[in-house]
Amino acid sequence: MRVLVVGGGVLGTMHAWQAVQRGHEVLQIEREQQARGASVRNFGLVWVGGRAPGEELATAQRARELWEEIGRQVDGIGFRANGSLTALRTPLELAVASEVVARDDAAERGLKLLTPAEVRAVNPALRGEMLGGLLCERDAAVEPRVAQPALRQHLVASGRYSWLPGREVRALLPHGVRDDHGDVHEADLVLLCTGAVLGGLVREIVGEVPVRRVRLQMMQTDPLDSRLTTSIADGDSFRYYPAYRGAALDALNAEQPQSAVAVEHKMQLLMVQRLDGSLTIGDTHEYDEPFTFDVDSAPYGHLVTVAESLLGRALPPIRRRWAGVYAQHTDPAMVVHRAAIADNAWLITGPGGRGMTCSPAIAECTFVEAGL
Repeated sequence: MRVLVVGGGVLGTMHAWQAVQRGHEVLQIEREQQARGASVRNFGLVWVGGRAPGEELATAQRARELWEEIGRQVDGIGFRANGSLTALRTPLELAVASEVVARDDAAERGLKLLTPAEVRAVNPALRGEMLGGLLCERDAAVEPRVAQPALRQHLVASGRYSWLPGREVRALLPHGVRDDHGDVHEADLVLLCTGAVLGGLVREIVGEVPVRRVRLQMMQTDPLDSRLTTSIADGDSFRYYPAYRGAALDALNAEQPQSAVAVEHKMQLLMVQRLDGSLTIGDTHEYDEPFTFDVDSAPYGHLVTVAESLLGRALPPIRRRWAGVYAQHTDPAMVVHRAAIADNAWLITGPGGRGMTCSPAIAECTFVEAGL
């Protein structure tokens, strides 16, 4: 079959990958010259530990397997099975971690509770004071700014893949699409992976979809002169991932309020060291549109304070700051919005903050559902 993928982000690129792996011919169209949305503005985390039991965890686990397989084939994506470590700095945070590791699925998630000495043995760069750490051995990372180009380069070598940037699809046809240059591209199957772009063609064909947009702020430092052997989270991350829900988290929320800045910007700390040694640090969550066009300074001050307290030292200079917007299903139990919108077309969007983690498995499921 000839498959046409609309969207050059990680979700679209993973659908192109699946199509080529299954022997189909693929044309991938992107309205920008390169993907510019959430796919290149994230942490590059393959995050398993915090996923909700059931479909979300199963999807993340399968995606983790697929990322590792892809990493063996495409060295340029920077896949590494580095795991993650959530720093526990208060008794209430320690209680949440203790409750989580006592559950039946802790081993499946690769979760282990570490003492302070064990934290420093696993990740010597963490020199700050803490009561312990929650290690997730299943978590991993890739390089978000280079992963898509590396994947596309590998796909081109197959001889069954073409990349067409700078084209916006304007019409869905019975046997393909028409772009904003007036060119018609024939296809047996069209997959719309448009990310947070839900107007235009999507609205014309489908109308409103059960997806909202979320804005975030992040930053990146100059290289750190030591190695972070794992990705890092702080105890506030417990508040944002469904795996940690329970009585201990209820007590944390009731008795350990976040700072005013963290509450206002709905913050947690995640920190990933890039292959060049720099640190990607975030993030915030803004849900109510219209989003501000400003990049606020206060969240960055909060992130610097927390990161430095975990590292026990000053951060390198901040190299860049940015904002991004991603699409998230309005039903938190749904991993993604996937729907057949015509005899020859599907819309796949709204994985939320799970996009980088789950996209390989989401794409695999699309082809299974489509019978391909």
